[in-house]
Formats: sequence, C-alpha cells, structure tokens
Amino acid sequence: MKARWNRLVTGLLLMIFSTAPAYAQRHVYVEAESFENKGGWVTDQQSFVVIGSSYLMAHGMGRPVKDASTTVQFPGTGKYRVWVRTKDWAPFPKGPGKFTLHLGGQQLGNVFGESGSDEWKWYDAGVIDVKETSAKLVMKDLTGFNGRCDAILFTDALKFTPPNTLATLNAFRNKVLHTSSTPADGGHFDLVVVGGGIAGTCAAINASRLGLKTALIQDRPVLGGNNSSEVRVHLRGDIDKNHYPKLGRIVREMDNGDPGNGHPDASEYGDARKIAIVKAEKNLTVFLNTHVHKVEKEKDRITAVIGRNINTNQETRFTGTYFSDCTGDGTVGYLAGADFRMGRESKAETGESLAAEKADSFTLGTSNLWASLEKDTVSSFPETPWALQFSDEYHIDQDRSDWEWETGFGNFNTITDAEKIRDHNLRAIYGNWSYLKKGKPEKYAKRELAWVAYIGGKRESRRIMGDHVLTQMDIQEGKRYPDGAVTATWTIDLHFPNEKNSKYFEGQEFFASTKHIRVAPYTIPYRCLYSRNISNLFMAGRNISTTHVAFGSTRVMRTCGMMGEVVGYAAYLGKKYKTTPRGVYQQHLDELMGILNDDVPQQQGVDNKAGRQ
Repeated sequence: MKARWNRLVTGLLLMIFSTAPAYAQRHVYVEAESFENKGGWVTDQQSFVVIGSSYLMAHGMGRPVKDASTTVQFPGTGKYRVWVRTKDWAPFPKGPGKFTLHLGGQQLGNVFGESGSDEWKWYDAGVIDVKETSAKLVMKDLTGFNGRCDAILFTDALKFTPPNTLATLNAFRNKVLHTSSTPADGGHFDLVVVGGGIAGTCAAINASRLGLKTALIQDRPVLGGNNSSEVRVHLRGDIDKNHYPKLGRIVREMDNGDPGNGHPDASEYGDARKIAIVKAEKNLTVFLNTHVHKVEKEKDRITAVIGRNINTNQETRFTGTYFSDCTGDGTVGYLAGADFRMGRESKAETGESLAAEKADSFTLGTSNLWASLEKDTVSSFPETPWALQFSDEYHIDQDRSDWEWETGFGNFNTITDAEKIRDHNLRAIYGNWSYLKKGKPEKYAKRELAWVAYIGGKRESRRIMGDHVLTQMDIQEGKRYPDGAVTATWTIDLHFPNEKNSKYFEGQEFFASTKHIRVAPYTIPYRCLYSRNISNLFMAGRNISTTHVAFGSTRVMRTCGMMGEVVGYAAYLGKKYKTTPRGVYQQHLDELMGILNDDVPQQQGVDNKAGRQ
C-alpha cells in the first residue's frame, strides 16, 4: 500500500505544533498531473519555472473532455478541509475554464476556474467528512475551454492554509511528496543531451553512433520539439547546399517530408519514426517526460543535471562528462551560470545595420497553430465573450493557421510568460473562430476545429554566449572562419507585429509579419556551439551564440539539426583526447573539420566499431 501511495504522488506530512497538547497535522497532497486516469485532460509543463510544477488542462477546443480520476489514500477517517490550486486563465471578466471536483461521488466546493483572478492560488473547497481511507477523486470538465488544475490538498488541520509563493510552496510540496529526498540514479554518460527537438535528437544520435554512451532527456512525451505533432512546424533550411558532406544525414533521417505548418493530421510529423530511430541506437537512452530543473557543478564544470518526471514527479539525477543544452530556452546553461543574452543588442554594440537603436528585451514570439476540417453537417461553436473580439471590419479569414499566428514580441517574456502567451494565442484563435462560424456561415458552417496546439512553438529566448558570437556581418559577408562548421541558408528572418493587427489590437498583437533578407550559404563557426565560461557545455539549436539579428537566420530546424550533428562529432573528439569543447577547437580543429569534410581516414576519425555512419 505504501508503494502505491507513493506512486500516486499523495503524501503524509506530520507537523507538530509547539503548543500543548501536541497535535499531528495530516496532509494528503494530490498532484493533478499524477492522476491515474487523465481522461481527456492533458499534462502541461510549460510554466514549471513559474509555478514549480506541471498541471492538468482540459484542452477540448470548446467541447468538454472526458473526466480525469485517481484513487486517494487517506491516513485516517474524519474531517478534512479541501484546497484546490487553480486559476481563471481568461478573466474578462470571467473565463471559460470551468470544472468541478468530486470525491466518492460528493462534489467538493463549487465550480472552479471562473474566479476572475488570473493568478495561480489555492481555493477553499470546504470541509468534508472522510468515512473511508480510500476514495475515488474525479475532475470533471464543464466547457472544453482549457480549465486547469495544479493540485488538490486534503488536510485535517481545518484552520491550515497552504503556502502560495513559489519558494514556500516548493518546500511544502517537496516535503509532503518526499521529492526532496535523494533522486533516482539515471546513470553516468559520456554526453547528456537535454532537449529532444531536432537539434538535440541529432546530437544524441550522432554521439551514440560514434560510441559515446549518451542520454537524451526530453520534457514532453514525443521528440522533435517544434517539428513534433504537438507543435507542427515544418522543417526549414537547406542541407543540399552543405559545404560538408558529413552533415545533414541524420537531419534527413528525422525529416518526415513537408506537410506544411499546422497540418490537421498528426501523423504527418513523424513522431513514431523519430522515437523508433532513437530507440534503435544501442548507446543511446532516451528519457521522455523529464523536465530538467537543477544543475550540479564543480567550479566551471557541470557534473549532473536533475530532471523531474512531468507526470509522476519522480526526480532522476544524470551525471556526465559532457552536457549539451538543446532546450531552446538555454535552460541548462542558465542554471549552470553560463553567460547568455536575451533580447536585442544595440547598433552601437554590434555595428549591425539591422540591430535596434537601443538594446531592449524584444524577442520573436511563440506560435500556437491550429486547423479545421470540413464536416458533413452544420455545427455551432460556443459564445466566447472572454476571447478577443472580431468584427466584419477586422477578422482573419483562414481555415488553418500558418506561422503568422504569433504572440510574444516585446510585451512578454517568452520563458516566464509562456502560459500567458499561449493563453493569449488561444483567446485569439477561439475569438476569431467564433466570429467566422457566425459571420461567414457560407464558408464555415460545416467546418470544425480539428486541432489547436496547446504547446507553444517558441522562436526566441536565451542565447548562450560562446567563444564567437555570430553577427549580421558574418552572415552577409559570408565569412569563412577556420572553424566554420554548419552551412546555413535561411534568410535573416526577424518577425514583428503585423501593422493591421497592431491597429486593431495595439499592445495585444497575435499576428506577425516579416521581411526576408536573402543571404548566400554561409557557415556557423564551431565556437558558437559551446559555452565560453562553462567548460563542458555544448549548445545546439536556437540558443547558440549569436546576436539577435544573426539568430533570425540560424534558428530554423534543419540548420539546428546540423548543429547537433557537429556537437556529436566534437563530443567524440573530446572524449578521444580527454579535452574540453574549447580544447577540441584549440588542439584538434583540423581533425574535426576533416571529419566534416569526410576526408579523415576512418581509423583517425570515426571508428567503425563505434557505430553506424
């Protein structure tokens, strides 16, 4: 019973009052994401850095989802006060994310998710009389419009109020759930890759094929990042214009064709193929649903990362010789104290003609794509008074989105405001769709929303600084540094709010425009792919060492995948010569470039016994 209790992530905390007589408080803490049966609810970990946890969300696109349920074990019968941690995500003035909770068939409190407050906090659901030590807890969605729940607390200390600030809540949660104890041992690896997008997956595959014992840690149940079925962005950047014949082969394996952005058919994005390729690698272990949130260091070296399972909350510690931050957000580098930049540099600092006049926090935004399908019968869509409001004068006449549906820019922090950004996108999507269903029945009466992304497709956040910072001049002048490793072909593609969208939604823009500045194929130096102050940290993906302007070109996924392949080769040489990422550049650059050019004899470069090539 004790093992089952731990597995369900409920806990018992004994807190002894100093007053006489002594009284033991009994708390049973249920993490919503750990429900045994999630029904139609989905796990969302995107705001872990803000609320310290994942949560369950009823993402039904306006149709109530199936109930979530779990079994709660109580330490004893008697009276318990119930607290529910939730929020009203669209309080304009009240949002649609309504749900109810039921224990043993009895409703707990009233309706949640319509408080008018957009802050995560505890809501009192009253006192219940628990007559059995085991009871079924059910979470019932009422609308399908993204109601959400972080946790439920049962306490026999009827006057106790659970903490709400992040630090105190984390301490309370960890103590109750015993997550502050020693994490499970995930093993020791030559290379620990954190982030399972195209960049991280390619880095992990290449390293493993070169004989390195490799871990690939991903915080979602699928690989591919923005190219997965959860986000559905197609791959961009060319590999056939590559200066280096060794690069792009693994990217090509990952490529499932070009279904475009936001295709309604999830299979078009090849989730199963990606997992199958990774699991076929004998030197590679993949850890899905694992969010890395802690880093251990010795001086300037990372020694371990700790990840928490987004469903069970089990923590696991991974030790390694080398680490590669492929998270996009630069999470590992940030936690390790790596130098980073976020936002735009000024012209005075970089000398770039496309740079901002003054440095600021402006970043490219996040997209939540969506698609509809034609049905045989006429259908309706609920009223959405809490959403953005559209009219005959301004609406977006589309039955499927593309990249332009984008929120972020200078009004939001793409890391700490990830939930707000996604929710703003949802308010735009649902509000526009509600208008189209009523305002253009001749086109949309028989169409239904088939898919709406609840995982945001981020473009920009932190950039970890390396020994070289790529600039606009490097790109446009086509500079060929001796360590020029990854051939890049995408335009300098910097998004900004669409002018018409800004006119009607000033300060609340959700639609973007761009100006493509063409570039000839150029190379990204290897020195952009490792940290300048964390000695064993590589980077690959959109968080490499560039200026904001240069990032506009390097950020596309085929290019990012080739970065990952280079990291795999560099980690192989690092292990071979027992040196750092910088040491590979300083002492073994000729060999690295020789491998990329495919002109290093097999016995000097890649050992056939190490894996496939």
